Amino acid sequence: MPLNRIRNFALVGHRGSGKTTLTEAMLATSGVISRMGSVEQSNTVSDYHQDEQKRKISIHSSITHTEWLDKKLNIIDTPGYLDFISEALSALRVVDFAIVTIDASSGIEVGTEQVWNYASSFDLPKVIVVNGFDKENTDFEAILAKIRARWGNRVFPMNIPMNPGPGFNQVLDVMRTEVVTYAKDQSGKFTETKADGEWGAKVKTLHKELIEWVAEADDSLMEKFFESESLSEDDLRGGVHAAVQSQSFIPLFVTSASNNIGVARLLDFISKYGSSPVDRETVLGEDAGGNPVEIHLEDKDPVVFVFKTIAEQHVGDLSFFRVYSGRVETGMDLYNADRGINEKVGQLYVVNGKSRDLVKCLENGDIGAVVKMKDTHTGNTLCTPGRQIKLPKVDYPKPNIQSAVHLTNSGDEERVGAALTSLHEEDPTFHFRNDEETHETIISGLGDLHLQVACQAMAERFNVNVELKPPRIPFRETIRGKAEAKYRHKKQSGGAGQFAEVWIRIEPAPRDSGIDFKNSLVGQNVDRVFVPSVEKGVKKACKTGVLAGYTVVDVKIDFYDGKMHPVDSKDVAFQIAGEKAFREGFMAAKPCLLEPIHRISVTVPEDCVGDVMGDISAKGGRIQGIDTDNNLQVITALIPQRELYHYSTRVRSLTGGKCLYTEELDHYEEMPNAVAQSIISAFKPESSD
Repeated sequence: MPLNRIRNFALVGHRGSGKTTLTEAMLATSGVISRMGSVEQSNTVSDYHQDEQKRKISIHSSITHTEWLDKKLNIIDTPGYLDFISEALSALRVVDFAIVTIDASSGIEVGTEQVWNYASSFDLPKVIVVNGFDKENTDFEAILAKIRARWGNRVFPMNIPMNPGPGFNQVLDVMRTEVVTYAKDQSGKFTETKADGEWGAKVKTLHKELIEWVAEADDSLMEKFFESESLSEDDLRGGVHAAVQSQSFIPLFVTSASNNIGVARLLDFISKYGSSPVDRETVLGEDAGGNPVEIHLEDKDPVVFVFKTIAEQHVGDLSFFRVYSGRVETGMDLYNADRGINEKVGQLYVVNGKSRDLVKCLENGDIGAVVKMKDTHTGNTLCTPGRQIKLPKVDYPKPNIQSAVHLTNSGDEERVGAALTSLHEEDPTFHFRNDEETHETIISGLGDLHLQVACQAMAERFNVNVELKPPRIPFRETIRGKAEAKYRHKKQSGGAGQFAEVWIRIEPAPRDSGIDFKNSLVGQNVDRVFVPSVEKGVKKACKTGVLAGYTVVDVKIDFYDGKMHPVDSKDVAFQIAGEKAFREGFMAAKPCLLEPIHRISVTVPEDCVGDVMGDISAKGGRIQGIDTDNNLQVITALIPQRELYHYSTRVRSLTGGKCLYTEELDHYEEMPNAVAQSIISAFKPESSD
C-alpha cells in the first residue's frame, strides 16, 4: 500500500459518545463484518476482552483495519472512561489524525476537553463527529454553537441532520450540495438527491462558506477564488486536505453510529482528505548520545515505536507498534534502545480486534502487532544496532487514587510482584510500591474502576487473588518542646553483665529535616566507640515510633554524657540505653502527631463548583484558589490524606462524572488534637526488654 493511501487515526472522546459503535459501523459499511454488533450485546469487534464485555465499556484501545476507496484505514478505538485515558494517549502518539466524538445530547464534556488537548499537544489534525442524532431532543444548531464557542468558527459542518430524533436518516451534504438519505437497516447504503427549496438555499450558502475557508488556507487558491468566486472540484479537493492539515478549518460530521447513518460519507472524507503518513513524514527522536535526530519516513533503517503491550490468552504477550521508517520482517533482529537489549521479531500480525492475520512484513507508515517479545514494553523504541534511536515517550497523567493490596492466599508473594510488574509495563498509569513506613503494598491508578480491573487481571491472568483495603496513612511523630533524659541499663544474670548509662537532650528541628543526631561528649565518662551504638538505638526508636507507632521526624538529639563499666559496657547495652533514653525524652518534650496534607486539583463545569467546594470544606479542606481553564473551573485545595481515600470517586459522583481530579502530597502538619488522641488511644505498643 503506497504511503499516501494509508490512514492512521484514533477515535477519542468522552465515555458514551459512541466510539466503539462508530468503529463497528465503519467495519460493517466497508464489508469487514457482515452485520453490526452492539456494546449492549457484547459482540463488537473492538470490545472483545472478557472484562469489557462483562462491564459493557471499553477498557483497552483496540486496533482494527479496513479498506475504503482504495485506502487502508488503521482505526484505533479508545476507551472514554478517564480511568483508562492512557490508552487514548498512547493511540494519539502513533496516529496521523484524531476523530473526536461528541454525544449529540451531552455536548462537550470533560473527557472531550481532555482528549482534544492531548491531540493538540501531539499537533494532530482533528475531525469532529457529533454522534447520536437519532435521540430525542437533539438540537444541531445549539450544539454547533457550543462547539464553536469553545473551538472557534473554524469548526465547519460538512453535513447537517435534516430529520434529527427517532427515525433520523437524512443529512444535507455540504461538499456535494445534495440530500443523502440512508437506509434504516444498518447497512450504511444511501441514495442522493438534489437539495432544493429552503434546504437548497442553505446548502449553497454553506458550500460557498466552505470554499472561502479552503481558499483562505492556500494563497494560490485565494487568488483563483477572487477571480471567479468559485473553485473547481479538483482545487477544492486539494484545498480541503491542506486546510485540514493546518487546522485552518475543522470539519464536523453528524452521525447515528448505532443505525449506521452518515458513516459512509465520513469514510469518504477520511479516505479522500484525511492525513496520511506522508503528512508527518519526519519525526524527532534522539540518538544514543541524547542528541536530537530526525527520522524520515523513507529512511531504510527500521525505527519502530511500541505504543501498547498486553498479555492475550492463547496468544501470549502482544506488542502493538507503528513503523516510522524502514521495513519490519519476521525473524529480523532489532535493538531495544530503551532496554539496551536485542530482540528477535516473532510472528507479525495485522489485527481486527481479536482477529489476527499473519503477515511476513510491515512497511513504513503502517501499524501492526508482534508476538512474544522478550523484554519490550509500552513506550520502547526498536531500531537497528547500527542506528540507535529513541522516540519520545508519552507523558502520562499521575495516579489519583490508591489502595493497599492484601493477599487472600499466603504463598503468593512472589507471584503478586510479577503480576504488578507486568500490569505496570502494560499500563504506565498503573503504579505500585512497597511503603517502608506502613509495610504495605500500595497500588495506585486513575480511578476505582482502574484498580478493580487491575485486580481482576491479577486473578484471571496470574492466578493471584487480592483484596483492596484503605492504605494505612503514614502519620508521623515529632515534638514541640525540649527535654532531657537519663537512662541506665543494667543487667546481671550470672555471666557477663550489661551496663550503659546515656544522657541526652532533645529539641524540635525544622520541618522535613529528619533526625539530627550528634554528640557533645567531653571527658572519659563514655568511650567514643559507643556513640554509634547510642545512635543506632535512637534511630530504632524513631523508626518504630514512640507515641503511636509512627516514624519520628524533625528532632535534634544531643548525646552529651553518660557512664560506662570497664567490663559490662558493650554495644548492645548502649543501644538499649540510647533507645530508652530517647523514648523517655520524647514523651517529655510535648510530643504530637503530624499528618500528610495533599494538594488536590478538581476541574469541573461552573455549575458544579458550589457542590465541590462545599464537600472540600466538609472534609476539613482549605480552598487555595479557583482558576478558569477555557469553559471549566479549576479548584485547588489542601486536604488531609485521611479524608481522601477514594475521593476521586466521591468527586465524580458529585459532578456526574464531569470532572478531572489530581492529588499529590504537599506537606506534613500537626494533626488536630481530637483526631490525634483517637489514634494514640488505639496504639498498642509491642512489649520490649
